[in-house]
Amino acid sequence: MRVDLNCDMGELGDAAHEAALMECVASANIACGAHAGDETTMERTARLAIQLGVRIGAHPGYPDRANFGRLEMPMAPAEIEATVLEQIVRLEAIVTRLGGAIVHVKAHGALYNVAVRNREVAEAIGRAVAKWNPLVRLFGLAGSPMLDVWRGMGLLVAAEAFADRRYEPDGSLRNRKLPGALITDPEAAARQAVELARGADTICVHGDTPGAVGILKACRAALADAGL
Repeated sequence: MRVDLNCDMGELGDAAHEAALMECVASANIACGAHAGDETTMERTARLAIQLGVRIGAHPGYPDRANFGRLEMPMAPAEIEATVLEQIVRLEAIVTRLGGAIVHVKAHGALYNVAVRNREVAEAIGRAVAKWNPLVRLFGLAGSPMLDVWRGMGLLVAAEAFADRRYEPDGSLRNRKLPGALITDPEAAARQAVELARGADTICVHGDTPGAVGILKACRAALADAGL
C-alpha cells in the first residue's frame, strides 16, 4: 500500500527551510498569492519541486494575507469560485513556463475547513477546478462530506489526513485557537500518521508547524516501517 506525503509550501520567506521540507515529501501544495506567496515564491518553490520530482499542487485560499487565510470570509459562492480559479491560473502560468504541471488542488486554511461542512463552498471550489482542468485531483479531509460533493461532480479526489493536527471526536480538525491543536512532537505525529494512513490517500504536515522538517522525517520513517 502506498500513501502520499504532502506539505503546504510557498508560504514562508525562508528558502532554506522550504528546501529541507521539499526533500521529505512527494507532493507540494504551493500558495498562489492570495493568503500568502507571490510570483517570486511561486517560481522558487515550483522550480525546486520540478528539480526534485515532487508533484505540484495549487493551494488557493481566502484572499486575506493579514490573517494568512485562516479566518472565514463572507464571500458568495460565485466569488469563491472566481478567486480559486484565478489563483490556480496564476500559479499555472509559472509552473508551465518552468516545464512542470499542476496535478492536484488543495484549498488552504479556513477555505478548506469551511468546505468540509458547507456544501456550497465545496461546490464553488469544485466548479473552479472543473472549469480549469477536471482531470486533476482535489485533496480533501478524509471521511468528510466535501469528498462526496466533489465525487458527485465527477471530480477526482484524494482523502487527506493530518499528522500534525489534533482531531475532534466528529472527525473535524481542532480549531488552531484551542490548546493542543498542533502536534509538534515528531514521534507523536508519526504515530498519528501511521494510524490514519489506512484511511487516507495522502498525509499532510504543515510547513509552518514548529519542527516541520523533523516531523516529516519521522513520518516518512514510521510509514516505511509500517510497510507503507
